[in-house]
Amino acid sequence: MNVAVVVLYRKTARTSFNALVGAQETVPELAPIPVHFAPDAAAIQAAIAAERAAGRRVLVGWSFYSPEVFEIDEMLRSTLDACGREGVIHIAGGVHASAEPLATLRMGFDLVAVGEGETTWIRLLQAFLHDQDLRSVPGLAWEERGLLRDRGRAEARDLDAFPSFAWSHGRWGPIEITRGCIYACRFCQTPYFFKARFRHRSVESIQDHARFLRRHGQRDVRFLTPTSLSYGADGEEPRLDQVEALLRGVRDAIGPDGRIFFGSFPSEVRPEHVTPEAIRLLRPLVANDALLIGGQSGSQRVLDATRRGHSVDAILEAARLARAGGFVPHVDFLFGMPGEEPQDAAASRHLMRELVALGARVHAHTFLPLPGTPLRDAEAGSLDPATSLDLERLASQGLAYGQWRRQEQVAARLVQLRRSR
Repeated sequence: MNVAVVVLYRKTARTSFNALVGAQETVPELAPIPVHFAPDAAAIQAAIAAERAAGRRVLVGWSFYSPEVFEIDEMLRSTLDACGREGVIHIAGGVHASAEPLATLRMGFDLVAVGEGETTWIRLLQAFLHDQDLRSVPGLAWEERGLLRDRGRAEARDLDAFPSFAWSHGRWGPIEITRGCIYACRFCQTPYFFKARFRHRSVESIQDHARFLRRHGQRDVRFLTPTSLSYGADGEEPRLDQVEALLRGVRDAIGPDGRIFFGSFPSEVRPEHVTPEAIRLLRPLVANDALLIGGQSGSQRVLDATRRGHSVDAILEAARLARAGGFVPHVDFLFGMPGEEPQDAAASRHLMRELVALGARVHAHTFLPLPGTPLRDAEAGSLDPATSLDLERLASQGLAYGQWRRQEQVAARLVQLRRSR
């Protein structure tokens, strides 16, 4: 084998590269290609040096979110300084690279993968293995004479066509059960990256993943989905029969001592989907005590402006039902959204107090103007002093958590970067 692969395998990219390397394993000629799962720039550089010493050309895969762009820029620069470009191709993928392909290329990447990656990754590796022109691969973009060039996007495939895990390499994590989101909230990159529709993995495929976890000594099964109770649905109305089939199928696959985490990190539920029927279904089948509810704001005006599609009352009712059903509600808030007025911030603070009184915890975020979303050109999110004070007080009591302070700094840097371009 005259080629090797190195991937930046950090916490935020593990799920992506589990799926990409898993797709690679499904192709017999690509499965034997050596893959290095590198956690940082030093490990990437060491892997490049080792593979070039063995006479192999190296493809380095990077996947990252917009808040990570500054750190990734430093890592790439240090890698190029240490290793040069001879015999090495650097390719970036993920939501940020897809939304800002030309700016990403100008960071120093050779290629950018735009859109879903599995089919593109397979075709890229085939072209790389056979020393063909990589620019012939659909789904890839590059810069030529200052302009962005591409071959269009690769086709989206059924989720069952590829695994969520890199089976042969023993790399696993949450099982992706749904891709895409019909709700298209104006601040979120997911529906604009995967399109505003649902595609679901079959129960049979999910069971295969759960059995794999069990064979490898894992008791816990978690899921990746933009909205947990939308599994199996085509539109806004949940299909609880499909959710039940999923949960019971996974229970059969992992055995009586396995644990199912559903509606908790890294996924959430929409507040209007939290009904007495949903709670009665979930409580005996899942192991999580927390239910992560996407509230986002206590202002109906802000909810409507960002196209959340639910009411403030729905957030409160979801928390009440979750608490009555034996769950601790963890409610997402997104502060500093575009157009937020003092009365909107006051409404969110009021809702936080009501939720905490019900026994909920607040999961706090600061608005980021993310590339690829309708709000990409908005100003950076920031918290007013009263909201900051309330959050600090709640956090000191263990009633609020999150990275709102760091996100406020990142939001300002993202806007500064946008203006510099």
